[in-house]
Order: sequence, then structure tokens, then C-alpha cells
Amino acid sequence: MTIDLRRAPAPPAAGGRVPPHNLEAEASVLGSLMLDRNAVVRVADFLRPDDFYLDHHAQVYRAALNLYDRSDPIDLLTLAAELEKMRVLERVGGQAFLAELESGVPTAANVEYYGHLVEEAATKRKLISAGGRITALGFDESTPATQALDTAEGVIFNIAEGRITQDFVALKDILKTTWDQIEQIHKDQSVISGVPSGFNDLDAKTGGFQKSDLIIIAARPGVGKTSLTLNVAQHASIQYKIPVAIFSLEMSEQQLVTRLLCSEASVDSYRLRTGLLKDAEWPRIAQAMGALSEAQIFIDDSPNVSVMEMRTKARRLKSANNLGLIIVDYLQLMQGRNQENRVQEVSDISRGLKSLARELQIPVIACSQLSREPEKRPDHRPQLS
Repeated sequence: MTIDLRRAPAPPAAGGRVPPHNLEAEASVLGSLMLDRNAVVRVADFLRPDDFYLDHHAQVYRAALNLYDRSDPIDLLTLAAELEKMRVLERVGGQAFLAELESGVPTAANVEYYGHLVEEAATKRKLISAGGRITALGFDESTPATQALDTAEGVIFNIAEGRITQDFVALKDILKTTWDQIEQIHKDQSVISGVPSGFNDLDAKTGGFQKSDLIIIAARPGVGKTSLTLNVAQHASIQYKIPVAIFSLEMSEQQLVTRLLCSEASVDSYRLRTGLLKDAEWPRIAQAMGALSEAQIFIDDSPNVSVMEMRTKARRLKSANNLGLIIVDYLQLMQGRNQENRVQEVSDISRGLKSLARELQIPVIACSQLSREPEKRPDHRPQLS
């Protein structure tokens, strides 16, 4: 007696309910891959082996991706050979099962539609799993509520973005992405591969601020850290249309806007604050207001913001506006969890900002205030301890 694996009964989840799945759509995707050699191109960018509910289907799809990676044709014979190479051919049902998949779909024209049905069911299963994790967080009395909320939001955010954390990533997959980036840089003939700062010498040495980087701009008080970061935000958002988030813990949003306006208009901020603008400067102010009104700069001047609060706001901004850069002014004013040891608290904050940069895949620039002790020396330059 043969068993139709496409319609094999699914094991019930906790509580006796069967997790969402669509075995017919899974089988139709696999059958389409054997009918049309180009079908895999239409699903490989969003559909992954672990999206399939049945392990048999996941193994066949994994074998198809292996063939696709090597630019080999995908058909019944090559799939069978690849599954044999993977030592799972008999486990999935042999060539007879592959033949059944191929004959079960009349055309490969709808493979993308079938793929999205599989993806949708997989997403719902991930939500069920996430619900279990969130429930466990709620019952864990040792976890503070704010931390539990942050973790729960991160779980849902990862599902929404299709970025579920994996234990390991194969080197060959990373190399392919790296090769694509190298080709694009060569095609553009540009030395700037990241977010440009607007300072040519700096960009020539760094190639711009790169994704996942945490950049600390450390200096003594009053030497221009805020001005530098505002110039970067201004250049990135106006010239390159990159959405920028500024977390200002020292200055109010009105103060920041005034400084941005004076910088863009090349007007002395003292004259603007005291009402001593010259007639020739008014048109420049108006033009600067027009440019800044179109810039995607988002300002949050909440005092004592924590890394968790910052992460929550940044995630939403990333999802809604494709956030490309975060600026924090400045690091020591942020609130940490370790109130007893300030050094450890700042270290935790820095680690949290780095984690945020990696999670959102954008650069984070944080200003850091150096000690005022050097000001008491004749030579004000910082020295190694």
C-alpha cells in the first residue's frame, strides 16, 4: 500500500489543534520546479526549506536549491540524484514520489502563487511558536516587564521582516551576497559603499558609514560633536535621501532644528536667535526651510531614553520609513540598567547600540563626552591612561 505523503495527516499541536499548513500548495511548488527550469527563480528569493510543513517536501526543495546554486537543471532525474547524494531519497519516497509530485500539477505558471501560500502558512506557524515564547516570558517572574516587552516585540518584528535568527549561515551564501556587493560597487565606480558623511577625506578613508557599524565620536565638551553629527544627518538626508533618526538627549528638538536651519542656510546662529538677520539672509533661510522640509530626518528629544526604548522606536521607524542611519547625542545621557556601576552601565549601553545596529543593518553614530579632566592640564589633548 502506498501512502500519499502530500496528504499525510499532520501531527496536532499543543491543545490538539493542527498547525496551519497547505500540503497541496507545497506539492504544487515542487512539481512546478520539475516542469519548468526557470520556476525556481520565481520562488528562491522568498521561500526557504523550513517554510515547508512536511520534512519530505523540505528535503526535495533543499535539493532543488542545491541544483539551482550549481546552475544544474532541475528535473526528476537530477532531483533524484541530488536526494541520493544527500542520502534521503528513500526517506522521501524515492523516484515514485517525485514522479507523483511532477504529475500532480498541470503547469508551472502559478508557482509563485503556490509559494506565497506555503510562506503564509509558515508565517502563521511561526506566530504560534512566538506566542508560546511570549507566554513563557509573561510567566517568568525574574524577567522585568520592560525587558519582556522588548523581547516580545523583537520576536514579532523578526517574523514580520522575515529575519528569523539562524544558528549558522553557510559561507557560500555569504560569499554570494558579498560578490553582488563587489559587482555593484565596481559598476557604480564609487568609493563610497555606505552612508556618506559629506566630508570627502573621511569618506575616502572609510567608504562611508557601513551597515551594522557602531561609530563612537568622542571628544571634549564644546568642540563640535553635535555639529559634526548634524552635518552628517543633513548631508545624508538631503543629498542622498537617506532617512535619519536623531535621538537628542542633550538639546531640544527646537534647538536642533535651529542649528540645522542655520547650517543649511549658512547663516550665523547668533543673528538668527537675536533677530539680527540681514535682508540678504532671509531668502537663504526660506530656501533652507524648503530643503529641510523634504528631508527625512526624525527627531526624538526624550530625556534619559534607554536602549530598549530606543530600539522599539527605531524598529518602528525602520519598518515604516526604511531607516538608514541613527544618531545618538550623547551616549552618557542614556539610561542603563546598572545604576550602581556607571562604567558598567555605559558599557551595557554601548553593547546595546551595537546590537541595534546589527539588528537593523544600519550604522549607528553615538557621541561620547570625554572627561573634563584634560581641561585642567596645559595640554588639553586626551592622553592614554
